[in-house]
Amino acid sequence: MLSQQILKGVKTSVNGAVCSRNIGIFAPCFQKATDPVQQLFIDKIREYNKKNGKSLVEPTPELEKELKTELEKVAKQYGGGAGVDMTKFPTFEFKDPVIDPINLETK
Repeated sequence: MLSQQILKGVKTSVNGAVCSRNIGIFAPCFQKATDPVQQLFIDKIREYNKKNGKSLVEPTPELEKELKTELEKVAKQYGGGAGVDMTKFPTFEFKDPVIDPINLETK
């Protein structure tokens, strides 16, 4: 009986430690971190999220030009071009071949 109570107490303390440890891992997402390095990391992630849009973050004109040329090369290589939406799923058209009818009647 005493051993069951000890095991139950150990299990409760281990579960509490695991929960508090997991909460500590995700706590920086919701509150300030206690570690200064961790806080810097969180601040940089938040700063990046504010800057990030649909394109590159803080691109230079050379980088934008290079991206445009690479996208044009890929579009040309895979059948794209002016006015072709490469993000749209392609449509396929299958035509049945013309088959000559077979006459099975005997003469």
